[in-house]
Amino acid sequence: MKSALLLQQLEEKLEQLAQAVEPHASKRTPGARFDHQLFHCHTTRLGDYLLELRQSMAQLKQSVKDQRTERVAWMAERVVTQMGALQRELATQTLRKGEARAEPVAVNLYEKLAEHQDYERRLRAMVADRESQLATRETLVQQQTLQREIAALEGRLQRCLQALKRIERAIEKREQ
Repeated sequence: MKSALLLQQLEEKLEQLAQAVEPHASKRTPGARFDHQLFHCHTTRLGDYLLELRQSMAQLKQSVKDQRTERVAWMAERVVTQMGALQRELATQTLRKGEARAEPVAVNLYEKLAEHQDYERRLRAMVADRESQLATRETLVQQQTLQREIAALEGRLQRCLQALKRIERAIEKREQ
């Protein structure tokens, strides 16, 4: 019963997200937006990512129906993570409108710095969390899955750190 209620709530959130994505669904972006660990498709349209999210939701429902508890937990986390990623991408659509052009000078570098510092903190926490989970996993498959997640997160962390350095250099140049 509890699973049915949670699935219904996820469905409602998915439908709200689908409505928000709809105006942007077929617009092309300069490049793929998400890590391949999160979404398997590497497309430039948000509608394709929404389609994959719907497929993940269908897999979650099937796992609940089949009473595969480990798979349910994993799929639920995946669906929620994919939803969050799409919501964040939608939130940045207005900022990305000028992406093909040079960034406007009006962009507050200090806000970008704070945002990337927050990303860094969260990525470090995610790596630490996965590493602690790794110690408790018993099967080789679970350990390998977590090791791949850790490697992907560390890659994201390195890109974040590079972005932080670029932002800090831009701030230094601006202050000179």
